[in-house]
Amino acid sequence: MRNGRWLVAPALAVAIAVAAVFSGSATRSEAGTQQAVSRPNVVVIMTDDQTVESLRVMGNVRSLLANQGVTFDNNFASYPLCCPSRSTYLTGQYAHNHRVLGNAPPNGGYDKLDHTNTLPVWLQRAGYATVHIGKYLNGYGRVRQTEIPPGWGEWYGSIDPSTYRFFNYTVNENGKLVNYGATPAEYQADVYTRRAVEVIRRLAADPRPLFLSVAYLAPHSGGPREPDDPANLATPAPAPRHRNVFASQPLPTPPSFNEADVSDKPAVIRTRPLLTQGRMNAIKEGYQQRLESLLAVDEGVAEIVRTLEATGKLGRTYIIFTADNGFFHGEHRVAAGKVLVYEPSVRVPLIIRGPGIPRAGRRAQLAANIDLAATISDAARIRPGRAPDGRSLLPIARDRLLFSGRDILLETPTYSAIRTPTWVYVEHVNIEKELYNLQGDPHQLTSQHANPAFERVRVDLASRLMRLRGCSGATCRQAPELRLFASYRRGARGCARSNVRLAVGGGSARRISQVHFYVRGRLVRRDARRPFTAIVPRRLLRGGAYTHSVVTLEDARRHTLPRILRACR
Repeated sequence: MRNGRWLVAPALAVAIAVAAVFSGSATRSEAGTQQAVSRPNVVVIMTDDQTVESLRVMGNVRSLLANQGVTFDNNFASYPLCCPSRSTYLTGQYAHNHRVLGNAPPNGGYDKLDHTNTLPVWLQRAGYATVHIGKYLNGYGRVRQTEIPPGWGEWYGSIDPSTYRFFNYTVNENGKLVNYGATPAEYQADVYTRRAVEVIRRLAADPRPLFLSVAYLAPHSGGPREPDDPANLATPAPAPRHRNVFASQPLPTPPSFNEADVSDKPAVIRTRPLLTQGRMNAIKEGYQQRLESLLAVDEGVAEIVRTLEATGKLGRTYIIFTADNGFFHGEHRVAAGKVLVYEPSVRVPLIIRGPGIPRAGRRAQLAANIDLAATISDAARIRPGRAPDGRSLLPIARDRLLFSGRDILLETPTYSAIRTPTWVYVEHVNIEKELYNLQGDPHQLTSQHANPAFERVRVDLASRLMRLRGCSGATCRQAPELRLFASYRRGARGCARSNVRLAVGGGSARRISQVHFYVRGRLVRRDARRPFTAIVPRRLLRGGAYTHSVVTLEDARRHTLPRILRACR
């Protein structure tokens, strides 16, 4: 109370971590006296072309990472192709900002990326020991085989085109080319795992924190060809010990498999014939081999975790498991591949384990590969050298009630799309469009782009897509325009001398469908009618209380307005 009047105060930033999530900075300024030794280790394990569905065969990933950390169920590759996706991981930017627009020159490939301003460079400058093992960007080593990209203190990068051979491949080991042969011990995934284990053990006594990137080829296709490989489909080569382990595994056939009616789809799908039985048999064989190839990776994950534990580093290490893009196995008549806008291609695994992250958590919040650099920067307490298009996922991993309300952009040179919790709207360069309501049509069987009943939705999504298509930094993270107001009798230093009335407003208030009000993680009110308010009893605020006002919009986007409130003594 001031001069006998009730005080109405807008919400303020409540904590550095939460503010970073919603401002999108995802970083903390480095204190000049802070020692690198106090920073956590970060290990990124990346597979190639892995679907979310295939995680079911990776028991170690599930028990040692997912059960000990948080799984992001709605994680996407913004450009579902190897080189652009990995460039996004290294920069924290959408492809239209880092400008790597393909796997090969002139618009893509290794040489297209500015390697002087990437995640390993930022971490190395902050005092990290930086090590990369395995595949890097497409085209690496084709011209300058012994080159080591800036930022990497130790380098064990596979040389293209041998990257795509599970045996008989070449690795640039800190400037020296080392050829590996065809013995079982030289199976590519096992060599990468042994190197990762050796690095962790050797650097255990190093006072510097460790950033270790391990990039496996599996389940991507690669040589050598084997006698039972299908004649018309490229497959991986599983480790000899895992060959035919899944020979009796059935091929998943979701409703989108060999889609019967594609009249609503763009020409790139409409012109595809129905899959023949022979083609489906080949897809099945390829699917089985892809699962088998992941078993060596799964064993590698166990070895890496065990070594971190044995060296006393596990408790101070963030482990991030993800893939560069997904893959088709016959969905929408696509026998193999990625790049297209549909869920099997764009949805990828993401699991994070580490300090302060709860066990066996699941998050429905939208995430994407644009968030990886921001998340790692946040963990390492460094400032990125580029304006991040993504945001740190650590606060969301730690707090299930934090939602950002943002949209995700999906883009290639042939289309751009906006992904929301329930909608996908696509604009192709040939003027074709698609619109899917994922709530009722999760397999994207029926495009609603020409349905008059969804015209308002289409226009709204088209407007938001236009902004995303050219976004940069903060504009890529833009949330709905919402504000939280708190009305109460004010005491010294802003404490509450009365119950507190919370109210949600702002330019997007007309789109609100409901608001859930939480105090200390406990729901105190759900309001589905305007003006969307809640009365928080003063007794709940004793000692200070963290509150979440989780706003759900009509299109199912959710945005959290956090606030710390404290009752006067």
